[in-house]
Amino acid sequence: MQNKITLRAGFCFSISLLFSASALSNNTDWPSHGQDYKEQRFSQLAAINEENVSQLGLAWSFDTDFNRGLESTPIVVDGVMYVTGSWSFVYALDAKTGKLLWKYDPKVPKSWGPKGCCGVVNRGVAVKDGKVVVGTFDARLIALNAATGELLWEAQTADIKKWPYTITGAPRIAKGKVFIGNGGAEYGVRGFVGAYDLETGAALWRFYTVPGNPADGFESEALAKAADTWNGKWWERGGGGTVWDSIVYDQELDQLYIGTGNGTPWNRDQRSPGGGDNLYLNSIVALNPDTGDYIWHYQETPADNWDFTSTQQMILADMPWQGKHTK
Repeated sequence: MQNKITLRAGFCFSISLLFSASALSNNTDWPSHGQDYKEQRFSQLAAINEENVSQLGLAWSFDTDFNRGLESTPIVVDGVMYVTGSWSFVYALDAKTGKLLWKYDPKVPKSWGPKGCCGVVNRGVAVKDGKVVVGTFDARLIALNAATGELLWEAQTADIKKWPYTITGAPRIAKGKVFIGNGGAEYGVRGFVGAYDLETGAALWRFYTVPGNPADGFESEALAKAADTWNGKWWERGGGGTVWDSIVYDQELDQLYIGTGNGTPWNRDQRSPGGGDNLYLNSIVALNPDTGDYIWHYQETPADNWDFTSTQQMILADMPWQGKHTK
């Protein structure tokens, strides 16, 4: 049995495909993870409405290669749908017919499967300037030719010989850079987010979400301050705080927002004997997208004991607050 990508009413994954591909004229693309930088996921298309939504039915279906989880947000650019499947496979489909145009197998070693907590899933690609960028389950970042699926460049984002890093999240692209985090907090890694050059794949900067061994010095003042919120020898277990999903670029303020995950281990008394809030776990952190420098943070769950990650999807919006319009 194989997984199917389908267009069908009443199925959440399918409806996202319907709204993305229902018309292939101008302004019908879904070019990035949340549709645009604000990631509000709002379609401007009006052909489907409350009066005719009951008429929706199956338009086409496509079989992926594995009977495993599908978590990808489809990206539609110029009538081509780019979607990922299990084991970080990438598929390019004709959005109108479902015909396979090309597929790419990154050849993730099957032995790496147990390194992820929650399946060999992938949340999708980023598309820009004729490139399709995807993160792989064995922590590589890959750029493909959008027209042919040919490999353009590949970057190993983490030391997987020492630590069990994975990537299941979708990259984000802004200002000529690709931003990607990683998973692995359940297995004991030190979380970080990195930026890579869109044209070459060269590493540009890295921001660690938890401090390392104080004896080695800290990468920034922000991490030195974070170390004051930890106790014991947390660095021996990595610390956690992985950026495994949400990354959002604020075009107006020129800031990058990341959501960080749980600590390693979940029990705060074990990872940080003696207490402490354990920054920057379970936080929203704002960074300079050009340098990776810390700007501000908000910790949603200090001293987390419950795996209350802050990696959930973020939406940027202007809303009325206390009598004025506020970002």
